[in-house]
Amino acid sequence: MHVYIEDLCDHVDQIVTIKGWLYNKRSSGKIRFLLLRDGTGIVQTVLAQGECDRALFLIADTINQESSLAITGKVRRDKRAPGGHEIIAQKIKIIQNAEGYPITPKEHSIEYLLPLRHLWLRSKNQHAIMRIRHEMIKAFRDFLDERGFINADCPILTPAACEGTTTLFEVGYYDQKAYLSQSGQLYNEATAAALGKVYCFGPTFRAEKSKTRKHLTEFWMLEPEAAYLELDGIMELAEDMILAMIERVVKNREPELTTLERDITKLTTIKKPFPRITYKEAVAIVQRKEPSFTTGDDFGAPHEAIIGEQFNTPVFVHHYPAHIKAFYMKQDPADTSLSLSVDMIGPEGYGELIGGGQREDDHDVLIKHIREHNLPEEAFQWYLDLRKYGTCPHGGFGLGLERTIAWICGIKHVRETIPFPRMLDKIYP
Repeated sequence: MHVYIEDLCDHVDQIVTIKGWLYNKRSSGKIRFLLLRDGTGIVQTVLAQGECDRALFLIADTINQESSLAITGKVRRDKRAPGGHEIIAQKIKIIQNAEGYPITPKEHSIEYLLPLRHLWLRSKNQHAIMRIRHEMIKAFRDFLDERGFINADCPILTPAACEGTTTLFEVGYYDQKAYLSQSGQLYNEATAAALGKVYCFGPTFRAEKSKTRKHLTEFWMLEPEAAYLELDGIMELAEDMILAMIERVVKNREPELTTLERDITKLTTIKKPFPRITYKEAVAIVQRKEPSFTTGDDFGAPHEAIIGEQFNTPVFVHHYPAHIKAFYMKQDPADTSLSLSVDMIGPEGYGELIGGGQREDDHDVLIKHIREHNLPEEAFQWYLDLRKYGTCPHGGFGLGLERTIAWICGIKHVRETIPFPRMLDKIYP
C-alpha cells in the first residue's frame, strides 16, 4: 500500500510502501539508515544486518543521493526519528540511481546554488519556505473569500502603465505595443464597481534596475479593492488580513518555521491595533538617524528599515505627499498637498509589505492627474468611464507576497521565497 510520509501516523505497525527520493544516508556499524523524502516529509528507513536480506543490505550501500526509490517496510513509532516514525525496510526498488548530484550535504554559496535552483528546491529549508508560501496564499484567499470578496482576475498584458512608465516591460502585441502588468489595480476598480468587493492575485512585473535583497522583476501581488472603502477601512482590512495569516501559519506550519529556526514569538506577540503614524511623523523618525533626509521625498529601503525598527509589529504610514504617489491616488480634501495613501511597513527591517489608499473618484481631477503625469489619455478612456458612470469613494491595497514571506520566514533575501526568482541579472533556469 502506497502512503505518503505525512500520513505515516495513521499506519503504525502496518506494512506500507513509500515512494520518493534519497535525501541522505548514513551508517552505524551493521545498520544502514536511508532518509527518504517524498515532498510531504522525510522518513528514516532502517536496515540492520542479520535482520534483513543480505542483498537488501548491500543494495543500500549502492544508492546515491537523490535517487528515486520505492521502499516497503513496517512503520514503527520512534520519537528520535524525523517526524516521529521510521520504517523497518523489507524491500527496496531503485527506480533510478542518480549519480553526481551537484548539491551535496554541505554549505554552498548563493552564486553556486542559483543556477541550480531547480535542484536547490529539494533542500530542507527551501521545502519549508515553499510550504509556508502555500499556507500563506491559502490564508489570504480564505480571509477574503469569507468576507465576501470575489476573485476577479486581471489581465497581464495591458495597454498602459499603472505605477510609472520607467519600470515597464514592453512587448509586441501584433501591430501594437503592450506592457506586462505592474498591478491589477486599475482593472480591480472596474470589477469592484460591478461586484462590490474583489481581489486579484497573480504575477506582476517591474523593470527596476535594482539588485537589492528586496526586489524581484517578477513577483506575486495580492490586491483587494472595494467600493465605498475609505482610508481607515483600508488599514483595518489590511491589519485583520495580516493577523489572520499569521495565526494560520503559526498553527499549521510550526514544523517548517522550526526548520528555518524562525523565532515564532516575534509573530505570535503581534496584536491589533498596529501603530498608525503620518508621513510627517515617519520623516521625524528617519531624520533622527539620517538628518540629511529631505521632507517630501519618498522613503527608500534603508528609510523603511529605520521606521520598522522602532516597532515590534507592522506599522501604517499614511498621508504621503501627493506628488510622490501615483496619478490615481486621491488627495486629502483637507490638504490637497497630501494623499489618502498608506503603506504597511514590516518590523525587523523587512520594509514595505503593503501599499494602497483611496483612489481618485472625481472625473475631472483624474484627467488633470493623467495629463500632469504625461500619460496617454486615450489609453485610460475606459478607466475614466468608471468616474462618469456611478463613481463613488473606493480603495484597496497591494500586498507583495515574496516580501511578506521573507518576513514570516525570517529569511534575508526574497530570491528564496519564490520557486524560480527573476532578478535584474537572473533569468535562468
